[in-house]
Amino acid sequence: MRPLGYARVSTVAEAVEIVATDPAGAFLAGGTTEIDLVRLGVARPDLLVDINDLPLHDIDDLPGGGVRIGALARMSEVARTPAIAGRYPGVAQALLLGASQQLRNMASMGGNLCQRTRCAYFRDGVSPCNKREPGTGCSALDGLNRGHAILGTSEHCVATHPSDVAVALVAFDAVVHTAGPGGVRRIPIDDFYLMPGDTPDRENPLRHGELITAIDLPPAGIAERSVYLKFRDRQSYEFALVSVCAAVRVEDGIVTEARVALGGVGTKPWRARLAEQHLLGVPATAESYAAAAAYELSAAVPRRHNAFKVELAQRAIVRGLTQAARGGMR
Repeated sequence: MRPLGYARVSTVAEAVEIVATDPAGAFLAGGTTEIDLVRLGVARPDLLVDINDLPLHDIDDLPGGGVRIGALARMSEVARTPAIAGRYPGVAQALLLGASQQLRNMASMGGNLCQRTRCAYFRDGVSPCNKREPGTGCSALDGLNRGHAILGTSEHCVATHPSDVAVALVAFDAVVHTAGPGGVRRIPIDDFYLMPGDTPDRENPLRHGELITAIDLPPAGIAERSVYLKFRDRQSYEFALVSVCAAVRVEDGIVTEARVALGGVGTKPWRARLAEQHLLGVPATAESYAAAAAYELSAAVPRRHNAFKVELAQRAIVRGLTQAARGGMR
């Protein structure tokens, strides 16, 4: 049995200092992902620093109508907060569809953003995997890749990011706040997730010892009619084959603004900016939505087992935009 140290802290500064000074130290919040990876031998910290006593649980209104979510706020609490459910229903629905009730009660928002891929080759601890052991290869390229990415891939990695709520946060330009050895930072969430390129082991720009402290959702009137749809192999707790967060503003039958983000198809939560651009100024019809979806997915690189995701993602975009234009889920 490998020894594992444990420490409990009460201030952000203390947490950052302890982890930053231990090359094998790691933060522990809800533990719904970290503990699994430790048990599997994929994560090998020698010290877990429990941050649950830190004052990072609050959910507060921001001037102008935005919301600040503390990094330790639990998924279930955020989903039922009136400011989230009312102003950002797509975010609330992504949280509700993201895990079972038990996991939502435990999992923190900051931890959810940092969770690792569910790729079986990454998690088995023995298969060649550039994300786990750089330079060993990617077993999914020619292996079982039904659940893998078709956008943002490279010859080194085709793993998807599993978070549901990150997809909705990307759609509405959330900002991640951090504290680390070098001070505090504000990172736009679309920059928080990195595509694999030649360094698939590097999934985000966090430095060792840098801790997420909050997530800001800026004011976005369009978000009030947003939807989050998730397509998966079963309706009970399961990761997405394809998911979409969509919102659209229509004036006199013409699209004047659109937000679209995809999950289950990208190596990072995928902001569908090509589709958004294609939608501006066109009639708010299923045909227009389908054309925009096809434009976004034209860059897809499917593998042997996941070519079905191209059409599924296009249909998901059309359904999401159609439902959002009709008034969302409420």
